[in-house]
Amino acid sequence: MGRMKRPSPLNLAEKLLQIREGLGLSQNGMLRKLGLEDDYARTAISSFERGEKEPPLTVLLRYAEAANICLDMLADDAQKLPSEMPARKRRHKGSS
Repeated sequence: MGRMKRPSPLNLAEKLLQIREGLGLSQNGMLRKLGLEDDYARTAISSFERGEKEPPLTVLLRYAEAANICLDMLADDAQKLPSEMPARKRRHKGSS
């Protein structure tokens, strides 16, 4: 049996960039914030933000934690990120 590629959120790259910029971090600073400086190069962050590569789920979870948001906000194109990073209060889908 062949494997089908799972669909990726269309706005994920933009959201990852928005999180990093909202936190006021460079790409290297984002690696440090995520605790990934030993596992990834700065170019990985760039690739994620340009949509060239999709980060593993564990990396997305770290982005969500850094931004104080729920992971579904990254995965769901219908949800917008809060304007303030990190978010003051972690929000779940459907909450206002």
